Amino acid sequence: MITGYSKAKKNFLSANLRGCKDFFKIHDYKLEQAYCEIILDNLKSAYEIFKFLEDSDLRAHWGLVMLEFINGCVSRYPTYFELRNFLEIDLNILITYCKGDYVEKIVRYADFMFTINPEVYKFIGRVFLNNDLKPQALFFLNRAKDNFYQDPELHYIFAEILAQDGNFEQCRKALLTCLDILPGYAPAKALLFKINM
Repeated sequence: MITGYSKAKKNFLSANLRGCKDFFKIHDYKLEQAYCEIILDNLKSAYEIFKFLEDSDLRAHWGLVMLEFINGCVSRYPTYFELRNFLEIDLNILITYCKGDYVEKIVRYADFMFTINPEVYKFIGRVFLNNDLKPQALFFLNRAKDNFYQDPELHYIFAEILAQDGNFEQCRKALLTCLDILPGYAPAKALLFKINM
């Protein structure tokens, strides 16, 4: 059974904002309301909601950090886990709503975020790749490879790109690198089997 909350959340994540903000506000889903405010360019309202929730909700703290990135005035540090859990999701939401200016302002802090979580370049690259922004994705994925080479998932992502491009020899090399780092990496084994057929 789909609840009102599930429907509003699904609509929001599908770029169907109509009625979401009102639903979240009426039913006191403050965090979700703050995200609607960001999409509607009401950054001050979003800030006030996140500030109210900051002590009780980790995501609200991340929301404040994200708004500081957007506003270009950083006084808070994101945590390792905030970057791991929220950066990719929120960049995807912003891209879905065509908020490229916000995305650009956030990714300007990629080097800063990398000092806290070395997977940041990969997260950003993956978001761009999943949104058909391949040149931007490759820029960040190559930065990830230059700075965090021992990440097996990163080599697997490159292998997938190479397979899609029909470059199976380079794909095989990327998969073998992935499996050298982590011999049991199942997705790499499956793709290697597939391209060797």
